[in-house]
Amino acid sequence: MPKNLAERLPSRRSMLSGAAALAAVPAISTFQAHAASGHDQHGGSSGSSASGTGGSGNAGSGNAGAPTSAGGATNHAGHAGFAGGSVLPGRAGIDPTAILRDFDRGKTSLLPDGRTLRVWDIVAVDKDFEIAPGVTFPGWTYNGRIPGPTLWAREGDALRINFTNAGAHPHTMHFHGIHKAEMDGTPGIGAGSIAPGQSFTYEFDATPFGTHLYHCHQSPLAPHIAKGLYGGFIIEPREGRPPADDEMVMVMNGYNTDGGDDNEFYSVNGLPFHFMDFPVRVKQHALVRIHLINVLEYDPINSFHVHGNFFHYYPTGTMLTPSEYTDTISQVQGQRGIVELRFPYPGKYMFHAHKTEFAELGWMGFFEVGAA
Repeated sequence: MPKNLAERLPSRRSMLSGAAALAAVPAISTFQAHAASGHDQHGGSSGSSASGTGGSGNAGSGNAGAPTSAGGATNHAGHAGFAGGSVLPGRAGIDPTAILRDFDRGKTSLLPDGRTLRVWDIVAVDKDFEIAPGVTFPGWTYNGRIPGPTLWAREGDALRINFTNAGAHPHTMHFHGIHKAEMDGTPGIGAGSIAPGQSFTYEFDATPFGTHLYHCHQSPLAPHIAKGLYGGFIIEPREGRPPADDEMVMVMNGYNTDGGDDNEFYSVNGLPFHFMDFPVRVKQHALVRIHLINVLEYDPINSFHVHGNFFHYYPTGTMLTPSEYTDTISQVQGQRGIVELRFPYPGKYMFHAHKTEFAELGWMGFFEVGAA
């Protein structure tokens, strides 16, 4: 008799046991040798490249190359992750590096009152992803990716989101921000739940400025979000922010693969351990602005920590002055903010959840700082 999903997929406990085994002395020695060299240690020329239009520069764009093994994963076991490295984006169906700087500004036109109208077409679609070697996750997505598109607007813009549900379950789009109740994407209010095969257009103005998010608000709420129906929603201040050299978005998430009440994998921008194998490339002394968004379900809190540096933090991005200067912040579900930092020295600097369990199950990566 075929095994059910919970029997076929790895549990959180087994994943942690695997991480502990991979973190034995020989693996640590290999990792230290790689880190000391200041290079990726991939050596190949394959791999994907980043693309996007966010921020005022792309100083850190691009991916390091990575040779592939017969199984399709990267041939890099120098960290306490998967034995063959993270799954390559082309095979996984998710490219976290491309998502970093991919800000979708929509189709724009001018209204009679002189304001900018931004229009997006968003489709909910069911799609499978290989999030870890041999582990397929049946996702529910916006536009076929996890996380969904990062929507970018300027404060005061008129927004129109044409939503079509091409999935097998009713869904909605709920935007964090200020808008009429009928546009809230809440079942039973306005259009409420959008049934499979149906469409609805959400219309509201971009306010307040800040780093926000959108997600499905259909009950049961936790699985509708956890299965992938979420994305970043950035509203730039009307007068703009001081220009950054490199601007990016990082969406922290998890994957519940065994049907239980917790997650077996964690990641930033959708793919566990990706940024260990494909470090985020930035330039020395460049101002790096990160829109950090936590949509983790089944765990009460998430966190972000960077090695060898401190950053300014702007909670929710609704202020133009930072609230603190630190190297670690915590966020609960739906909480977000802006991280701004400069790297004074070249080299490779780890970033990860400061909850060790999350880091060992995929939520860790590197910034690779190139000399100015």
